[in-house]
Amino acid sequence: MTVRQHVRVSGRVQGVFYRDTCRRFAEERGVAGWVRNLHNGDVEAVFEGRPDDVAEMAGWAAQGPPAALVIHCTGVAEEPEGLSGFRVLPDAPPGDDARAG
Repeated sequence: MTVRQHVRVSGRVQGVFYRDTCRRFAEERGVAGWVRNLHNGDVEAVFEGRPDDVAEMAGWAAQGPPAALVIHCTGVAEEPEGLSGFRVLPDAPPGDDARAG
């Protein structure tokens, strides 16, 4: 069974290797999806995979890497799209930052 979680994280989450650490953590767990910076300073990510692995990624997102200071993390369950691999996407353009939460 594959599940999908769309998360949005706010706090000190840009400039702290959040996206790269997220990618490495996801790849280690075989979780597909993507992560990107939002124009307003938040980070947005999508995780697809086995329920336990996606739950672990969502838990990691709420903590972030050591240099991060996560203030708020929201997650929304969505229908899986069948993604493969995990990518760091380019930063979202202004106005494209209201997808999750």
